[in-house]
Amino acid sequence: MEYRTAGESHGRALVAIVSGVPAGVPLSASDVDADLGRRQKGYGRGGRMGIEADHGVLLSGVRHGATIGSPVAITVGNRDWDNWTDVMASAALPGDVAAGAVTAPRPGHADLAGCQRIGSADARDVLERASARETAARVAAGAVAKALLRALGVQVFSWVERIGTAACGPLTSSEVDRDAVEASEVRCPDAAAAAAMRAAIDESRAAGDSIGGVFAVAVTGALPGLGGYAERRDALDARLAAALMSIPAIKGVEVGDGFAVAAVPGSLLHDPIVRGEGGGLRRATNHAGGIEGGMSNGETILLRCAMKPIPTLMKPLATVDMVSGEAVEASKERSDTCAVPAAGVVAEAEVSLVVADAYTRMLGDTCLDDLLARAALYRARIGEA
Repeated sequence: MEYRTAGESHGRALVAIVSGVPAGVPLSASDVDADLGRRQKGYGRGGRMGIEADHGVLLSGVRHGATIGSPVAITVGNRDWDNWTDVMASAALPGDVAAGAVTAPRPGHADLAGCQRIGSADARDVLERASARETAARVAAGAVAKALLRALGVQVFSWVERIGTAACGPLTSSEVDRDAVEASEVRCPDAAAAAAMRAAIDESRAAGDSIGGVFAVAVTGALPGLGGYAERRDALDARLAAALMSIPAIKGVEVGDGFAVAAVPGSLLHDPIVRGEGGGLRRATNHAGGIEGGMSNGETILLRCAMKPIPTLMKPLATVDMVSGEAVEASKERSDTCAVPAAGVVAEAEVSLVVADAYTRMLGDTCLDDLLARAALYRARIGEA
């Protein structure tokens, strides 16, 4: 399974196309909308989320509530397009060709490097696509992957462990109350930590600043052996890390104990192999985060991501105008104070797409019934039936 997206932040719509989807996977627009809605929530979001009411339209690949084996195409409209029709017009406009031009690149964004790359003096040519608004299309694509994984008995979920200096954990998936996460404005299962996180966001907003944090993503119920050891490009941890690092503002990814492993002797770090209750082999602990040698090992896959503060600031940093050459303040686009809770939902989509692809690579992509049958045979062969 692979996906592509198209669309700009203030364009008419975002588009996601997911290919390699097996036939027979139950899927409806409500599945897509559920995660689109979760992405829009979160304490610290900006004014854009008050304009949009994201809804996925299934254009192809789904019939009578199930996938049919062809690419699934989904659109997510931009309500804000109505306010940007001249600035984002695809046709040449008479008169002021510089309408909406952004010539003062913002530090921390793709603005300057992108303009240097494509030979433009208008950062809007870059920032419209580099915007995190594009992640709505990724979430729509991820809903397709989640539908397949759900049918295979696999769950993907996330929670927030840190915003600024306010933190809880690190937590394991078994310690997390998922209902509490979804009820929390910051998607944190610890009520005391969540209150401190909200206070940190309030403080940043009042200062015209932004704030980052850390969220975790867990995958439960995955088969062992997903990914690969023979070709490192197939390694599950490598593919997951690449997918997570592709999310705007993500600056670090950990698998399992992550950077903490550097300070622990191997005798205390590696997970002993034991006989499970069902007779199969499993690990007594999960310091590896469910991945060994580039493959899932049957334990919970646990990942953490560090998100930097959003670089669009209400008190902008210094920059240089690309046209005049003068030192100026960076341009301001409407933005969030904190988007860590929303980024966790985007990460769920990216992780789901990688894990679903790993399933189809190992078990085939014909139809759901074939995948279920092959998964059952596989479990029986390794003693997990």
